[in-house]
Amino acid sequence: MPPRESAFGPVHVLLFDAGSDQEGIHSLELNGRTVVLMFEDPDDAERYAGLLEAQDFPVPSVELIDREELEQFCRDAGYEGRFVPAGFLPNSDEERLLIAPPERNMDVSTWKEQLVADEPPAGSNRARSSDAGSSGAGAGSGDPELEAFRRRLEGLL
Repeated sequence: MPPRESAFGPVHVLLFDAGSDQEGIHSLELNGRTVVLMFEDPDDAERYAGLLEAQDFPVPSVELIDREELEQFCRDAGYEGRFVPAGFLPNSDEERLLIAPPERNMDVSTWKEQLVADEPPAGSNRARSSDAGSSGAGAGSGDPELEAFRRRLEGLL
C-alpha cells in the first residue's frame, strides 16, 4: 500500500546522510527560529543544494516527504516549516534565504564528529540540533516519540 498523501501532497527537503544514524535535515536560523525549507519544485530544491555545495557545505540529497508529516515533525521538534512554492519570488532579505542560502554558514566541517561527541549517554533524552546561519539539524533524539516519527518519515523515502 503506498504511503498516505495529505491534502497538501509531498514536498522536497534537503537531507544530509539520508538513511544513516547521523541523518540531518537542512535548516536555517532566522531571528532565533529554526526553519526547515519545504520546496514544492524539485528543481528549486536541487538548485538550493547546488548553492550549498558551491559554498563548500556538505552536499545534501533532495528527498520527497509528505508535507503534513514533515510539518508535524517540525512542530514536535520546535522547528518552523516554511513552504517554498514553485516560482517563488522573495520580497525581503529574509525571504531571499528561502531560495538561496546565506553567505555565511555554520562551520560544519566537524558536524558528524560533533554529533558523535555530543551523543547523550544511554537512557538520556536530549535532542540534537544546530545553531547559526544554515545548518543540518540532527534528526535523531533520545525522545522515543520523535524517533518513531523519524522512522515513519524514513519509511516514506
